[in-house]
Amino acid sequence: MRTKRVAGALIFLTVFSLGGANAWAADAAQVPEVKRTKQALYLDAPEAYALKQKLGDKAFLVDVRTRAEVSYLGMPTVADANIPYVEHPDDAPWDDKAGRFKLEPNNDFAPELGRRLADKGLGRNDTIILLCRSGDRSARAANLLNDLGYRKVYTVVDGYEGDLAKDGAKAGQRVVNGWKNVGLPWSYKLDKNKLYFPKF
Repeated sequence: MRTKRVAGALIFLTVFSLGGANAWAADAAQVPEVKRTKQALYLDAPEAYALKQKLGDKAFLVDVRTRAEVSYLGMPTVADANIPYVEHPDDAPWDDKAGRFKLEPNNDFAPELGRRLADKGLGRNDTIILLCRSGDRSARAANLLNDLGYRKVYTVVDGYEGDLAKDGAKAGQRVVNGWKNVGLPWSYKLDKNKLYFPKF
């Protein structure tokens, strides 16, 4: 754990000291197709944390995972909001292909984000950082926001839990990278004001 924290701190210091727009970019050529976005603005978890620390309230970090994921797995302490991009409906059928209950788009995702940004005095030209479990939902959410006129939407390519290990004793587990695995700040204790409550 200490090694992960030291490595994360070193990455943070390196990225933070670089400044400039080009410093905030995971290698686009290494981003899997499912995680690519129209704007091609990619961050790994340490870069996302560094950018949020640098910009403070001028950047809006959104955890787009489901409310259940946030409830049971915690969320980054520096996240400004949890706004699910997709959710499990109350009567969700089983999805054989995905091996879980079916997820449906949250039609209130973009409107809720707009409301939250306006409350902070931010808009479509400000920096938005999206984070999901491992980078694919955040990519889809980034593409939606691009189509709606948002111009600076980053996606965290390794997400909150990271990618699956392909071999070894932990094959199939999310232990490769990601917010939690590199020792960035997170908590099970949630701030109700940051959470999403559906509008019925």
